[in-house]
Amino acid sequence: MRTSPNIVVTGTPGVGKTTHCEMLAERTGLRHVSVNQIVKDKECHEGWDDEYQSWVVDEDKLLDALETEVENGGCIIDWHACDLFPERWVDLVVVLRVDTSTLYDRLKARKYPEVKLQENLDSEIMDVLLQEARDSYDENIVVELKSNTTDEMDSNVDRIEAWMSQWKKDNNKPLKDDEEGEREGDDK
Repeated sequence: MRTSPNIVVTGTPGVGKTTHCEMLAERTGLRHVSVNQIVKDKECHEGWDDEYQSWVVDEDKLLDALETEVENGGCIIDWHACDLFPERWVDLVVVLRVDTSTLYDRLKARKYPEVKLQENLDSEIMDVLLQEARDSYDENIVVELKSNTTDEMDSNVDRIEAWMSQWKKDNNKPLKDDEEGEREGDDK
């Protein structure tokens, strides 16, 4: 049984995933797991896509690379997708959203190729990642948060931190003698 939750922070590139994850890691002590970094460092890819200026991810290699770290809990998983992570790994999915004009400005500042910029704007407009999260996980663990301003980001981190505190209270209660027998029996 995990003593700390795993949280997936997802959303279209440019919504503030890494900023949120770094703030959460600093405030909660959970580990920030940057999937992009793992893809590069552990070569969980099939090569580079010149048109999109990104790695083509090998999802099987990626899951294998993440499994040991994530199974113990205490991870904030930072990536633009969530549906590949097994449901048993995930306690909360945070889908960050921004207004398309803000997203456009952020992606333009990153010098995204036009095709990649347009695809990400379309994804945000069509709620692709929000729907992916809702289709992949129990609706009770998926939350949509706005991330247009630093005030919204601070409020989001406060909210996630409060959720985490409640998760720990709910999941780390000492067992009463009669509950131990019931739980042991449930494993058989």
